[in-house]
Amino acid sequence: MALGRRLAPNPRGGRAAPRAASASATPELTPFRFYDNRQKYLAFVNTCNEKTWIARRAAHELQLVRPAPPALRLFDAGMGDATVLARLMRSAHRLHPTVPTLVVAKEISLEDVRLGLEKMPDRFYEHPTTVLVVTNLHYAEAPRLMPRDVHSAAALNWQEVRLTGGTAHEYAERIEELAQTLDYGWQTTPSPKSGNPIYVRPSVLVIYREDQRFLLDQVIPKPGQTESYDFILASQPWRARMSAEFKTQKVLAPLARSLAPGGRMLAIQSWGRDAGLEIIHRIWPKEDPFQVDRHQLLAALKAELGAEAHGYQLHAQPDDKAVFRYHMHTLPAEIGDRIGTSTLFAAWNAAIYVNQIEDERLDSVLQTGAYLEATQAVLKKHGGLWFNDEAFVVSRRRP
Repeated sequence: MALGRRLAPNPRGGRAAPRAASASATPELTPFRFYDNRQKYLAFVNTCNEKTWIARRAAHELQLVRPAPPALRLFDAGMGDATVLARLMRSAHRLHPTVPTLVVAKEISLEDVRLGLEKMPDRFYEHPTTVLVVTNLHYAEAPRLMPRDVHSAAALNWQEVRLTGGTAHEYAERIEELAQTLDYGWQTTPSPKSGNPIYVRPSVLVIYREDQRFLLDQVIPKPGQTESYDFILASQPWRARMSAEFKTQKVLAPLARSLAPGGRMLAIQSWGRDAGLEIIHRIWPKEDPFQVDRHQLLAALKAELGAEAHGYQLHAQPDDKAVFRYHMHTLPAEIGDRIGTSTLFAAWNAAIYVNQIEDERLDSVLQTGAYLEATQAVLKKHGGLWFNDEAFVVSRRRP
């Protein structure tokens, strides 16, 4: 493994995707949010097939992209454990097997970055001309790989890793050696305003194959170089209860402005009106977590873009095309007169995760068996558990 330039020292010693707080966080002062609980996240990911459906939807959208030299440029606005990103990269290879690919992934969770990188050796082997960039920068900063604050920009921890070897196994070994690099670059601390984890030091990690360096010279990003993207995936990048204006100003508008001419951004969020929300309503009848739909978001984005809006297509599709359903994995024998405890717990966990119920609100509910009774009733009623997501596309017009 060869390390390129470093702009900071690296001593020895990341419904948005879930965020892992650092060891320096102070839980007694910071509310423990639903997405800080990795057990809930991992249980949800491994029992529900949302990631599969998002990857399929993204692959469909990617077919409409026409990349221009020197590369196909992808941006993932929340890599998570890279389950979706790895599938998207496979789709990109199928569509453009000989086109160099620049993949930029935003993720603040250290554990997610580790899990995500574990999925990448096969991608580097199958598609040699891949440049993978992982960063912990904010949404307004990540697409351009540079902090807005001048002091943070001066302290940017920029590192290049050139993978040596000729097999996926060797690439995996090189990536595993990055543990200390990640520990240093992905430290977080709670925000004094929101309690959300924020980076201790802004970091950008660039990975590519050493034997492809010459061919990728125009693809490998450089500090201060502005990037634009052919395809952006923004899957569950915000808290459902935030306002349309907040989601637009902090996430959608910066990402939309990062689209290249002809580029497309696929945004996905929970929609409700499903069996999961029915479980929640049996415990909290007035709960309404999904108040901002795609129509409101696109209207807010149009207002935020102002005169720039004429350069974009901002049309929401009807429900039959925009909304898709995913399920919790269950066997037919698991849903009957007697539902197993593990199935009930998995269904309850998925319901409170998707509907973003804070841990503090669960304490009193968990003291009785009412939540399991509610879960069992809904599972029997529907013969399983399912959820709805809605998707919309923002595309940038060509000149």
